Amino acid sequence: MASARRDEADGGASAAASRTSRGEETKQKIVDAAMRLFEKHGYDATTMRAIAAEADVAVGNAYYYFPSKEHLIQAFYARTHVEHLVAARAVLAKEKSFEKRLVGVMEAKLDTAEPYHRFSGVLFKTAADPESPLNPFSDDSLPTRKESVALFADVVDGSKLSVSKEIREELPDLLWIWHMGVVLFWLHDKSPGRARTRKLVAATAPLIERMVTLGSLPLLRGMTKDGVKLLKELREARG
Repeated sequence: MASARRDEADGGASAAASRTSRGEETKQKIVDAAMRLFEKHGYDATTMRAIAAEADVAVGNAYYYFPSKEHLIQAFYARTHVEHLVAARAVLAKEKSFEKRLVGVMEAKLDTAEPYHRFSGVLFKTAADPESPLNPFSDDSLPTRKESVALFADVVDGSKLSVSKEIREELPDLLWIWHMGVVLFWLHDKSPGRARTRKLVAATAPLIERMVTLGSLPLLRGMTKDGVKLLKELREARG
């Protein structure tokens, strides 16, 4: 009887795993279908009904996994972020230089984002709206934003960078803002292989290291504290 109960439990676990796997496949199909239609017709012109048809699933099924188009884009953000994390691990595992870690992580970002370059340009029209839930600074984007800031904290903490406590605490958030500027530049970059964006990363990373190192010197400590105070006030105002 005990053996039968174990078999029944194993069968139940196997069925649950199978349902989870099918659910993940369905979600992936819906996200992929949405990306194709957003790129082809634009975000506003694409309906959930059209996305469901493109994915070959029932409309109710599409809404079950994604209550709105905004949820689909957040899923896209999360997926590309995971791809970036995986690509960045190799760099963070071998490099100790802050500059090399920073450049490597941003190169990984550019490499993993490249297949979505055209779509990202389409999405930018909506995401640039300060009131849009797709805005990188919105509350809806907070989970992915926090994970991205945590990645830049890893860049700092695993390096040999010597900076003051004040700067170290604020640097991950500042690096995330810098990386958003790089992404904006990348969106408009038409050079082969986004060579201009890669040049921008390579040129600005050592400048960032020099600035934060200089900001930790006793002579500039007062100015650094004033700057950090201003950053905190701006972040609180941003919410």
